[in-house]
Amino acid sequence: MALSVGCVLLASGFGRRFGGNKLLAPAQGVPLVQRAMELYQGLPFARRVLVSQYPDILAMAVDHGFSPIANQEAAQGISASVRLGAGAMAGLDGALFAVCDQPWLTAGSVERLLAAFRARPGAICALSSGGHRGNPALFPKDLFPALAALHGDTGGGQVIRRCPERLLLVEADHPQELDDIDHPEDLRATL
Repeated sequence: MALSVGCVLLASGFGRRFGGNKLLAPAQGVPLVQRAMELYQGLPFARRVLVSQYPDILAMAVDHGFSPIANQEAAQGISASVRLGAGAMAGLDGALFAVCDQPWLTAGSVERLLAAFRARPGAICALSSGGHRGNPALFPKDLFPALAALHGDTGGGQVIRRCPERLLLVEADHPQELDDIDHPEDLRATL
């Protein structure tokens, strides 16, 4: 029986280091959030949701095949988005949690992450580079309650630290794929 895996795009951040909402900032002419939606839209997920506090981004989600989830508690930190996303994954075997500010991430690397999870469905599979864990990360269904119980400005990394023996690192095609955009000058990079 094929495993059913969902995708949760986390798009609620305030972009404080960036100087404002970075999700609409263009990377090579395409807004970061749109690049992320287009990447994950083309991959075999049983369910796709996008969690955001921004009405314009929630509206974009529908156009890209994502169910929008309004995050009214974004000020609580990333845990609010993770809780909402985990709640939307009920009934699935696993859920991939992804951020929207990795413009150089490729479908090939995410596909390998999905294949690793299908081979070891009890593992927490995370994309990595040089042995260093990055995003996205894919969690098995038995950890959904732990994700749904997070509080404060902490995400899935806290759950991973509680059960490191379950972590399976999956090497990205290129180290730059794990780079995220924190400052406007980061957008000048190319892969």
